[in-house]
Order: sequence, then structure tokens, then C-alpha cells
Amino acid sequence: MNSFTGAPNRQKSILGIGNALIDVLINITDDSVLQKFGLPKGSMTLVDAVLSAEIKKETKINTRIIQTGGSAANTVHGIAKLGGSCGYIGKISGDEFGNFYVEDFKKDKISTHFFYSETGTGHATGLISPDSERTFGTYLGAAMELTAEEMTPDIFVNYGILHIEGYLVQNHALIEAALKVAKENGLLVSIDMASFNIVEANIEFLHRIIREYVDIVFANEEEAASLTGKTPEESLPVLAEMCDIAIVKLGAQGSLIQKGDRVIRIEAIPAKSIDTTGAGDIYASGFLYALSENLDLEVAGKIGSLLAGSVVEVIGAKIPEETWNQLLPQIELLKRV
Repeated sequence: MNSFTGAPNRQKSILGIGNALIDVLINITDDSVLQKFGLPKGSMTLVDAVLSAEIKKETKINTRIIQTGGSAANTVHGIAKLGGSCGYIGKISGDEFGNFYVEDFKKDKISTHFFYSETGTGHATGLISPDSERTFGTYLGAAMELTAEEMTPDIFVNYGILHIEGYLVQNHALIEAALKVAKENGLLVSIDMASFNIVEANIEFLHRIIREYVDIVFANEEEAASLTGKTPEESLPVLAEMCDIAIVKLGAQGSLIQKGDRVIRIEAIPAKSIDTTGAGDIYASGFLYALSENLDLEVAGKIGSLLAGSVVEVIGAKIPEETWNQLLPQIELLKRV
């Protein structure tokens, strides 16, 4: 496996690839709307433009916020807030949502590799249940038109890690092309499983690409169970046998990390959870940033846990600026341990 020790500066830079989406986050009073539209609670379900509009119409009186989203994009934004070097690959349109997306990346000084389509920019309707669980009905729009042919070596050469969101694995050709080019250019590869139903639908493909290409796997309890057929604790060594570093996220119970024979349990920080959107994404931000800085795996897990515990206390996948101002000194202390 690759190592960052003694590597040139470019090795510290992290490249995300994912579905470039706008998040429309809506608080729902009960789960009846999920049942009405056939959305399994806690999952990400692909919907067409018509159904997406129907969901929004059904919830038009509910409170909502609009943010840039997409799992890998959330992770990259978190890395940028930590002071890390990062970039992002995605496909958008030159519409209002697309322009909003571009400006948000500029604001955080993230290098972008955007491709454009005539199809409208994708958007994910996130329905937040009273217990803080989020369920997405996602209209991919332009995002689904990202192609294998667009994965050219020049995009990857200035990075040390490629981070892939699991939502992309439904496009097998695209994922495999990105993985091959990344490995040919000496990048480590990280993948976040993203959603249990996506894992179940692509189980054989995921097993193969993890063994062939992937160095780091992030999975929550349900995703780990879907991938291995085992409990979270039992799934950890199975995943660690498939790749170099395995991380199983346990929500309020923290997370488990394994590399070789070393197993680390990370405690969750106390948090009043009101929305779990982005918790796994921002955990990956902290972990990958720490890895790029050659910090110990336990420190990486603690930084990830600190960020995840902070984002669940707000609506959406973005930690507020005032909270970042409080977090960054704590992270500096963790880096010195």
C-alpha cells in the first residue's frame, strides 16, 4: 500500500468524486410521507424529476434549508475547513443550482474539475424524521451523466488520495475508470459505502473493487452488515482483510478502526442529535485529513468523531462557521498527542 511518509506535497491533497447535488433538507413531523412515496427510512432512493417535485409539493409547508451537497462534496468541504488541500470532480449544469454549487466551492478555495451538461443540476430531497434520521429521494440530473471517458490522468496527478462516494457505484464503468487512473498515478483510494440499499444492489461489484483497488473503507452499521452479512464488530475484521484500513461507524456508540491486527475503538462525543445528514461524510473529512498529515489512526478517528458529533447538532451537512472556530483549536491539540 502507498504511504505518505516522505512523500511530496501533492500527496497531502485529497480528491473527491461524487454526485454533485443540491440538498433540499426538510423536517417532517412523522414518517407517513416516507411510506407514501416508498422511501425506506435511512436510505437514499433515486427518483425522477416528477416524483422529486411531488415530494416537495407534499412537504411544502414544512421548514427547509438548501445547501450544496453530495457525500464526497461534503467530505471535501470539511477537509477544506480543516486547512487541507483538496479538489472535487462532478457534473452540473449552468443553471441556478449549478452556479450556486460553483460559488460554494470557490468560497472554500477547493480546486474543481466540473463537467457540464444541458440536463439540470441534480438535487437530493432530504426528509428529516423526528428521531433525526434522514431519508433521501435523489434526482441525479446532470450528476448521473459523469462518464468513464472523462476520467483523464491530468485530473489525478496532483493528488495523493481519491475519495469516492458509494452512491456512484451504480455507474460501474465510471467507478472502475476512476479507480484505474487513480492507481496508475499512485493515489490511495478511499470509499464511503453511502447507503445500505446501494450496497445490497451492488454487492458483488463492491467486493471485487475493494479487493482490487481500495485502501480505505468507511461503512456504517447497516452498510457493514449489508457488505459482510455480519454484526458491526464481526464485520470489521472482514473489511480489514479486504483493504488496508477499515472503519465501521456506530453512530452514538462511536466507531471502530482496524489496520492489520490493530483494532481501535473511538468514543462518540456527547451530542444532541437533531439531524444525522452528513455525519459520516464529515467523519471521513477528519479521518482523511489526519491521514494526509501522517497522524496516528487513533487521532484520525478522534478528529472524525469530533466533527461528526458537531454536525448532528445542526440541520444539514455543514458545520456553522462559529462552531468551526471552536473546533479548530481542539483539533490542533489532538494533532499534538
